[in-house]
Amino acid sequence: MKFATLHDIVKRARQNLDRNHWDYLIGGADSESALKRNRYGLDSWVYRPRILNDVSGVQLSTELLGSRLRIPVVLAPIGSLQVFEADGGTTAARAAEAFGVLQILSSVCTPDFEAVARAAPGPRIYQLYLMGDEAWMDDVIDRALAAGYTGLCLTADTQTYSRRERDILKRYVPPSGSRAGGSDFGYQASLTWETVAHIKERFEIPLIIKGVNAAEDAARCVEMGVDVVYVSNHGGRQLDHTRACIDALPEVAAAVDGRVPVLVDGGFMRGADVVKALCLGATAVGLGRLEGLAMAAGGADALVRALEILEHEIRITLALLGISRLADLHAGLLERAVPLTTPHALSAFPLLDEDY
Repeated sequence: MKFATLHDIVKRARQNLDRNHWDYLIGGADSESALKRNRYGLDSWVYRPRILNDVSGVQLSTELLGSRLRIPVVLAPIGSLQVFEADGGTTAARAAEAFGVLQILSSVCTPDFEAVARAAPGPRIYQLYLMGDEAWMDDVIDRALAAGYTGLCLTADTQTYSRRERDILKRYVPPSGSRAGGSDFGYQASLTWETVAHIKERFEIPLIIKGVNAAEDAARCVEMGVDVVYVSNHGGRQLDHTRACIDALPEVAAAVDGRVPVLVDGGFMRGADVVKALCLGATAVGLGRLEGLAMAAGGADALVRALEILEHEIRITLALLGISRLADLHAGLLERAVPLTTPHALSAFPLLDEDY
């Protein structure tokens, strides 16, 4: 059966995953406040549509680091992708290539980055956690360049592994959590601005810093030559009680001031969510949980289908806003309002428990 809605995909994923893997995917850190705020923040922005504009042709594509994106979306890095579908990062890479978006491959999923590159050649970005000293890092980046990766993403909000109580209560340790609990992961706490300077000086590869939440850090990233600033709170899975990523986005975008692209993730599930981020200054939106849900629902085919549905939702949203080009989106198309739903990881899908 061809999935007709994103609801269908999420329902199938829930049927296919056991409790351990389901909770790992939808859960957050500690009280899960940061996770809920991501959805609350998205639902707190509502549209001010404009009328009588020609939207007979709506343009959705954009460019990031020299790659054309069919829609302004990237597949965010997810650890343990292989628990949702056996081929893990390779499956996501093939889906990204088939549809026409960029994948950011996590360094804590399988297969490893070199195996993924051999199985699915093409432009993609490698997300790196530090598991060794500077010499170790330099060797990995050299190998990523040799394997054809077109960008490097450093995740800066994972100085230590958080407490994810859904997993702890069941005594479940996901594969990525097992690696993060090892002694080598301690190098991640030594990540500093000097690390950024070293990478920019030594390597000819575009650098993304993921985990930016404040204007001050965004401005410093640009000053140091970072090529993409990525707003993220790790899907609410690291520091709890952070503000919603979409609420951090405007000040980050203002600090960057168009000098480099801005990415954002954190609770984005629907086409309308993506368009809100673009209005507030994002170049593209990272999809994490939706990526995992689609892979659990049916592998690469379901992930491509999820992107197709998302594309349709984005196109409809733009047309009904009275906008035909991504470049014409602006913050004046939004205003704040009180959300109508109780936020949680899947509150974007209110029909999940309906019998259709």
